[in-house]
Formats: sequence, structure tokens, C-alpha cells
Amino acid sequence: MTRLQGGGLPTWLKVLLALLVLALLAVLGAAMYVKSLFGPAGGGTYELEIKPGETPGTIARKLEENRIVKNARVLRYVMDQNGTASKLKEGFYDLNGKMSVNQVADKLAGPARIPVVNVTIPEGRRIKDLPAIFQEAGFNGAQIAAALKDTSLSTYASGKQPDLEGFVFPATYEFRPKDSASTVVKKMVERMDQEFTPANVAKAKAQGLSVRGWVILASMVQAEAANDGEMPVIAGVFLNRLDQGIALGSDPTVAYGLNKDLPELDRSAGDFTKDTPYSTYTRQGLPAGPINNPGNPALMAVLDPKRKMNDGRDALYFLHARDGKIYVNHTYTEHLQDNERHR
Repeated sequence: MTRLQGGGLPTWLKVLLALLVLALLAVLGAAMYVKSLFGPAGGGTYELEIKPGETPGTIARKLEENRIVKNARVLRYVMDQNGTASKLKEGFYDLNGKMSVNQVADKLAGPARIPVVNVTIPEGRRIKDLPAIFQEAGFNGAQIAAALKDTSLSTYASGKQPDLEGFVFPATYEFRPKDSASTVVKKMVERMDQEFTPANVAKAKAQGLSVRGWVILASMVQAEAANDGEMPVIAGVFLNRLDQGIALGSDPTVAYGLNKDLPELDRSAGDFTKDTPYSTYTRQGLPAGPINNPGNPALMAVLDPKRKMNDGRDALYFLHARDGKIYVNHTYTEHLQDNERHR
């Protein structure tokens, strides 16, 4: 038998107790360490982008490297436990190193932030003007220019013109910064196609126009009108002239055919006598194609034109006066008289 000396514990028991204390401390230490792995990692703010095809493991390692979590495996464990791994979405997440692992996992299970770029295409702009607008918004202008030549995107442009002139709808669009040029242009063409409802197509037919003819005439109205209120009047004049076999005589069509802006036209240089497929001075009927991209007011004006003057006669001539008004006449003589009075 082991004797107790002085009432103390036997040596072997002391050793055992010491080992037990050490084991307990080790367990407590391990538990505290594991618990600490669930706490904030201390990093700064971080914008996580989840790209298509990225795995939860890749994302967890990325967050460990940027000190958003202390341990990628711990984050993976939590993501697996709460179902986050199956809820990951493409996009951006705003995180920071003060978040716990559970908070990070909860954030990743929520909606992603999808960055967008707003691009406004004003009414009446030509196709040649659009690449610069997209370039300024951060897209590749050259790629946009190439995509705008893909006439297969529009039923009404394909095979009939060199680009999508007239069939890109003017509006403010939301695009993703990484959208391809083809995706961007397709979205604008699809928006234009929404104007071609069966009801609108029937109205165009009632005016003697195909869909393509409707868009061509709308582009002329868009170029000629000083405001939306004038559009039905101008549309009525052009439709009456078409019906009566009178040349449309629209200056913007001359400019387009010569690849000039309207202020650049020079009558003394013979611009109005130069024949192009777009000149409505040298050729009868509509020009070869649209001369810009018309907006909804111009498109609707062609479908609901004002063909008659207040006295009931057909409107065949119009002019913009210095006072900002538009004057409409039935005869060329009256038109010349208004020119003398108001210009």
C-alpha cells in the first residue's frame, strides 16, 4: 500500500490530476480557438464578385485571403449547414472584416447586387452617333459599331440596308458593364420591335405604308419636327404628298444621303441637285431607308397624322418660321407667300 505522507495525495494521483488539468486546458483552448474562427477576421471592406461557375470553396478561399473570414473551411462548414452553398448567385456582395462567419454566410445567401450602366439614346440620333455614346458609358465603341451592322437582328432591316438605322429604339437602357456588344444592340432592337404591334401595323397599312415604310417616314418626321406637337402635321404633309405623287423635298434626307449634318448642307455647292438613294429632291417617294432612329411620338404621328388644314384642304407644304410656329399650306404660291412673311 501507498502511504499518505502528512495527509497529502499520493504522487500518482497528483500526476493524474495534473494530466487531467492539462487535458482540460487543452480542450478549453481548442474550443476557444475553434470559437474564435467563427468571429470577425479584422479585414477591411471588400466587394466580392461571384462569377458564373465559381464554387463555394473558391469563394471561401477568396474571403480568407482578404481577411473577411479567418478560415475558409469554417465558412464552408457554415455555408453547408445553413444552405448558403446552394443559394449563391452571380453578382456583387459588400462585406467587411467585422462580420462573423455566420453573418458572412447569411449575406451570401441573400440577393446579389447587380451593377448596371444607364445609357440614353436620344430620339433622332443616327446609327453613326451611337458608338460614341456607348464609348463614353464605358463600352467598346468599335464593338458596338460592328454590332450595329448586324442587320439580321431586325426583320425589317435585314437585306435592305447596311446597318440597323431606324430599328434601334431611342430610350434609356440599363445594361450590365460586361454585356457584349451583341447583347446591347439586340436589346435595343427588341425594344423597337415592341412598337410593331398588330394594331400599329394595321394602322400603318391604312396609311398605305409597310412597317419599313412607316419607320422611314417616322425618321423624316423626327428630323423635321421642332417638337412633338408638330409631328402629326408634318406626317400629314408627307403622306399627302406621297398620295399625290409630289416629291417629298425633305432637307434631312439630302443631308443623310451626302453623309452630312443638316447645317452642313450647301445649296450653292449643288447639294440639293446631287442624286443619292436618300434624296427626296431628286427622287420620288420615300428615301432608300430610315435617316435616323425615331422615337415613339414620331412613330405614332405617322399612324395618326393631321392631313387637313383648318379650311379642309389637304396640307401639302410646311415651314418653320422665326416666331417658332409652323405654317402649313395647300398651294406652292401660298407657301412662298408665307416664306416671305415669316422667314
